[in-house]
Amino acid sequence: MLNNRIESDMKKILLNTILIISICFSTAFSQLDRSTSKVGTTAAQFLKIGAGARAIAMGGAYTAVSNDIYSIYYNPAGIATVTDLGQVSFNHADWLASISYDFAAAALNVSGLGTLFFSITSLSVPEEKVRTFDFPEGDGRVWDASSLAVGIGYAKMLTDKFAIGFQAKYIRESIWNSSASGVALDVGTYYVTPFNDLVIGASISNFGSKMQLEGRDILFNYDPNNNLNSGPNNVLSRYETDKFDMPLIFRLGLAMDFIKNRYIRLTGAVDATHPNDNTEYINSGLELAYDDMFFLRVGYKSLFLRDSEQGLTFGGGLNYRFGNQFAVFVNYGWADYGRLKNVQFVDVGISF
Repeated sequence: MLNNRIESDMKKILLNTILIISICFSTAFSQLDRSTSKVGTTAAQFLKIGAGARAIAMGGAYTAVSNDIYSIYYNPAGIATVTDLGQVSFNHADWLASISYDFAAAALNVSGLGTLFFSITSLSVPEEKVRTFDFPEGDGRVWDASSLAVGIGYAKMLTDKFAIGFQAKYIRESIWNSSASGVALDVGTYYVTPFNDLVIGASISNFGSKMQLEGRDILFNYDPNNNLNSGPNNVLSRYETDKFDMPLIFRLGLAMDFIKNRYIRLTGAVDATHPNDNTEYINSGLELAYDDMFFLRVGYKSLFLRDSEQGLTFGGGLNYRFGNQFAVFVNYGWADYGRLKNVQFVDVGISF
């Protein structure tokens, strides 16, 4: 009877938490002017790319599917449901315009405490020549740009059906000799309902400080009277740069196994996503598994997103377990970007 009472109380806490989060964010986002999409009004856009070939192949509908290490990105509560002692994984993608995108993560399940995890996200732009009006073919210098996010977090199963998770992140972006930095927090919940084990997941990503560009490139010498022969000359001055929010994202997801027997599993998922710098959209995906070893996936990304180039996704994977103690997994994901062609994701990892 005591266990039933505890489970009943946890259900009430979950429902109240989701309700409070939904009300708060609906109120906040309702104040935004949705007559425009607000594209280009936030910094650290690399935080919106996504992680994990499995998730990408399922159209990014991963808030409720989150039952592996890539839940760290979509819903940090999901990593608490992993029964392995730990997982380590690395994800790479040749992003648009020859940009390189990488995501790596590690998680450790500490008995009686919960799951501790670490993640690092990196985006880098290849070096380019500095071209000016006088030197259109380059003046001998080169410039580049990069983005980095380092996170550390914690997740725990509060009951056998309900988990919570948090991740604190340090974010930095740089271009040539200038940079901007900030801190952010991700929060997630994961609940397995009594209805056919339907999973409800909710998360808030990138809730944090504003970012402002600083550095040598915004400094310049100024002549107040525009006359080198009089008055002060070469006064050190700086351009004033604005402060920009991070791309705050609220996700609410559902996932359920439509077919589940000894060898075959078919999982469907759908996410409703509410960003602070664009219109709302839907992600959806399916995963077909054979013996939880071979996987085929398909999805559709950014449905209803205004002026989106994204759409169909698909991919597959292999999860080979050596006994009960060690497993290796490899996943591939392909995402259509319309006129921008496509992006392909590959990840590899181990469970132990």
